[in-house]
Amino acid sequence: MSGATVRVDTSSPVPPYEQIRAQLAALIRSGRLAEGERLPAVRQLAADLGLAAGTVARAYRELETAALIRTRRGAGTRVAPPPPGSRRGQAPELAAGTRDFVAWAAALGFAEEDVLQAVQQAFRDR
Repeated sequence: MSGATVRVDTSSPVPPYEQIRAQLAALIRSGRLAEGERLPAVRQLAADLGLAAGTVARAYRELETAALIRTRRGAGTRVAPPPPGSRRGQAPELAAGTRDFVAWAAALGFAEEDVLQAVQQAFRDR
């Protein structure tokens, strides 16, 4: 993975597999992980994060179900191309990314008003 990092907060109420799934989905949707980019093997990422391989495997399965990654024997796990006729960043991806962001912010204890203000400020700062 090109310098992108995944972190898991074991004290968070969000399950570790969901933290991994949400972070990787956000990296893919934002373009920080490009189409065709190889992800670490399940066992490698699990060892890097100090988690069970099944935890990472579940996150990868959910990303495959969402058509964000694909795993091929011998080729590893790679960022999948967007489905034909669609682009990442269209409304469904925006909605999914927003859900991921809101879940993350809520898990950290931020109120809706705080999140909305932060998003508005980010738009003003760009």
